[in-house]
Amino acid sequence: MANLANTYKNQEHWCKAEELEVQVMETRKRVLGNAELAMHTIETTKTALGQQHPFTMATINNLAMIYRNQGRYKEAEELYWHVMQTSKRILGQEYPHTLSSMSNLASTYTERGRLKEAEKLEVQVVETSKRVLGPEHQDFLSSINNLIMTYMHPGQCEEAEELLVQIMGMAKEIGNEHPRTFNGMHNLASVYLEQK
Repeated sequence: MANLANTYKNQEHWCKAEELEVQVMETRKRVLGNAELAMHTIETTKTALGQQHPFTMATINNLAMIYRNQGRYKEAEELYWHVMQTSKRILGQEYPHTLSSMSNLASTYTERGRLKEAEKLEVQVVETSKRVLGPEHQDFLSSINNLIMTYMHPGQCEEAEELLVQIMGMAKEIGNEHPRTFNGMHNLASVYLEQK
């Protein structure tokens, strides 16, 4: 079916090609599952666009996310590490996709109990995001929230509280009813409960 879809594409029969491609994708997803479909997509993008193309990196990142959601943290960590290193080399340390890949790897470290490594990466992401994106950018606020969650694991409540008070001040500037404000309030309440 995939080969016939390619033939239709070569003949510029776009509707027929699209119909078959959708059938192939749905069948693969049903039979093989999301991880297998993601691996197929990675192989296709590597062939079509190259191993270091941003879209290829995005598909690898998606597979890592699937692994993380399945609790396959070691495999997710390896893929996130690869995406982060490639992104740093190709796009640079301060590019938003690089910061996102660093944050993903840090979250995986946190889930695996590797808190010092997670904290180190998250501090880098917070500092770079603040400098590059600005203190009111949603990615900067998310990076602070990730660091807070890591601090809450080992009981570093004072550090978490300090950051939460800071983020609450910033969040109120975007509005008291904004979801990030509510999220900050919830996390601050959790820190206070943890301290009792």
